[in-house]
Amino acid sequence: MNAAWISLEQRAKMTLRAALASVGVAAILLALKALASWQTGSVAMLGSLADTALDLVASLVTVMGVRWAAVPADREHRFGHGKAEALAALFQVTLIGFAALGLAWESVHRLSGEHETQSPEAGIAVSVVAIVLSLALVIYQKRVIARTGSLAIGADNLHYQSDFFLNGAVIVALVLDQYLGVGGADTLFGLGIAGWLAWNAWSSASDALDHLMDKEWSVKDRQHFLEVASRHPQLHGIHDMRTRSSGTHRFVQFHATFDPNMSIKDAHVVMDEIEAELMKEFPGVEILIHPDPVGHVEPGNDPLRGMEARKLL
Repeated sequence: MNAAWISLEQRAKMTLRAALASVGVAAILLALKALASWQTGSVAMLGSLADTALDLVASLVTVMGVRWAAVPADREHRFGHGKAEALAALFQVTLIGFAALGLAWESVHRLSGEHETQSPEAGIAVSVVAIVLSLALVIYQKRVIARTGSLAIGADNLHYQSDFFLNGAVIVALVLDQYLGVGGADTLFGLGIAGWLAWNAWSSASDALDHLMDKEWSVKDRQHFLEVASRHPQLHGIHDMRTRSSGTHRFVQFHATFDPNMSIKDAHVVMDEIEAELMKEFPGVEILIHPDPVGHVEPGNDPLRGMEARKLL
């Protein structure tokens, strides 16, 4: 995810506001869908209700996650608390997975028995309201994600993207079942919704695990970083560059090669200048530079040695 580079304080404020917005939307939809589910008895509406209930819990966890992730580094967490976002995302994935299993079980159970939905108008009306609210929230969250790259908000956004299909499926299921007389349509759509929830859970889990396993930055960000760093005329090369993310915090370390006759003091000045230029393009990133003399080769053959690393990323 390629986010714009903004300050950590701005990221914290934006992600918290987005998380609180999702809590508000989920609370409204939960009340409406509970009423519609009771009136219609629809398994598709029941699945939509279950999804919204989990959205509310997940959004509350997201609020806690982004607030925890924004806590500054301390003596026992020198790299900050950013991975709290990935933990919040994994919690959401677990909830979604259980919801998918429960909905699939209920759908199969109803396939084997007689069940009739009632008052489809209530379910359709609530689903239309849910689509409108979800659309507004998704658009807002997309803007926040583009600016912050927040993993927790990204996982939360997946829920509400799926709500378009989920609520649309509820409307179609009720129309087919009640107005067109297609028997079992409601139950079959319930199974489809369960499969959709399971797919979203898998996608969110992959992103969260990549984050926890310190996956490298995107190719685009790494290439841009190398291009900015290599502009300094006294820098002869960069190798052994490593990047990782922890919530909205990003870290990079690399070895920089200089003229072997340059003094430590002069090399330090150059590294400060390189870091200052990088901070203009990547504000808030923690940078660690290790100086090496030209021609120095360390044990191990890192595939990203030398300035040709830009071509290998």
